[in-house]
Amino acid sequence: MAVFTTLKKEVTKNPATGDINKEIIMDPAAFGGANKLFARITLKPGDAVPVHQHVGNNETYYLLQGSGEYTDETEKIPVKAGMVAFCADGGTHGLKNTGKDDLVFIALIANTLK
Repeated sequence: MAVFTTLKKEVTKNPATGDINKEIIMDPAAFGGANKLFARITLKPGDAVPVHQHVGNNETYYLLQGSGEYTDETEKIPVKAGMVAFCADGGTHGLKNTGKDDLVFIALIANTLK
């Protein structure tokens, strides 16, 4: 059965790292507990998703537009549109827009099966 939704917009404000503009693609409830987040995220120049740890889930970023710096544990990696980054359960990661244009990506947080 097909499910059609309207994107729900959210903004997470963080004085230290800037705004995270989310467009929720699908309500997590539609996945029956399998996914925590499926969203299109935009970071303005200088804004970031702060480094954080995943416990009980993993996260994949698919970069659609722009460039930035991805933090994988303690390693900083330049990234650009077309790249995919994956953070496994237990890992830490973050993403900062270091470019001059918006950094846009799809984020998928999938709950880990135990």
